[in-house]
Amino acid sequence: MKKDFIVSNKIDMSAYTQALKLIEESRYILIITHVNPDPDTISSALALSNLFHENKIKHKVFNISSDLPNNLNFLHRFDKITDQLPKFFDLAISVDCGTYPRLGFKLDENIPLINFDHHKSNNNFGTINIVDPMKSSTAEIVYDFFKHNGLYITKESATALYVGIYDDSLAFSLSRCDELTFDKVNFLVQCGASPSTIANKLLRRDSLAKYRIIPKVLDSLELFKEGEVASIIAKKEWFEETGAHTRDCEDALDMIMSIAVVRVAAYVRIVNNRARLSLRSKGNIDVSKIAGHFGGGGHFNAAGCSIDTDDVNEAKQLVLKEIFELYK
Repeated sequence: MKKDFIVSNKIDMSAYTQALKLIEESRYILIITHVNPDPDTISSALALSNLFHENKIKHKVFNISSDLPNNLNFLHRFDKITDQLPKFFDLAISVDCGTYPRLGFKLDENIPLINFDHHKSNNNFGTINIVDPMKSSTAEIVYDFFKHNGLYITKESATALYVGIYDDSLAFSLSRCDELTFDKVNFLVQCGASPSTIANKLLRRDSLAKYRIIPKVLDSLELFKEGEVASIIAKKEWFEETGAHTRDCEDALDMIMSIAVVRVAAYVRIVNNRARLSLRSKGNIDVSKIAGHFGGGGHFNAAGCSIDTDDVNEAKQLVLKEIFELYK
């Protein structure tokens, strides 16, 4: 592979070396993005895909669904992502999968798995686990993989990595961003990533349907515990009425968390006939524990899970019960 310079790191990064060795010894690689894909999983996968394509390494980027976030279609090789498993692959790489079920399918146990992730809930389910919950994003960890192994970062890979870091850190606003994160982002810009182009592609291509459904979602707001606990829902019929996608409502949760008094918020909608919950918090409230109660996971202040019901109100009451336990 074409090499760049190698940077030193105080952390033991032998796993990065082992991962590269597995990649170089493999005949066909499957890169797995998680169910309900977000920019971090897609961007991390496409950064690797660009690297492999440039070095003529046979591979596929896989997602269990063909329903991908369209605002990422400007990323190079986005159109190559498939929902069809190849007949043969001898190495799998998962990116941003906080738990094994997030892969969306059961992997043959004889196939080695490289697990790139930054979720607190990750229990090191891979053969090689490159997991750091202190990192801003999985894209930042993939960046470290490039740099530790001296791999050349092209404009295409730089753009993908920048997108993953930018989006998963909420535009560099989370505490997981540190001076090293900004050093990495600066280097990605030097490699050709354009902050203004990326921001325009991510933030200024909303659908009209989004602005028809968000008022409905915000109108569902309920406050509890003197306003510290908030909940919002999105009903199935609202999507049918407006033509909106479930992703069109995700900004509503961030809007609720911007209310000064709110410390923890839950957003419930139905995805594939199951209730999907997103949880956010401020300060010392660990919502990953709440998500874990329902088999989900995530970070201390941002987590998610699914519940086996297609009733948003039932799911809301279940999650509120767990949140209220924190206030006892």
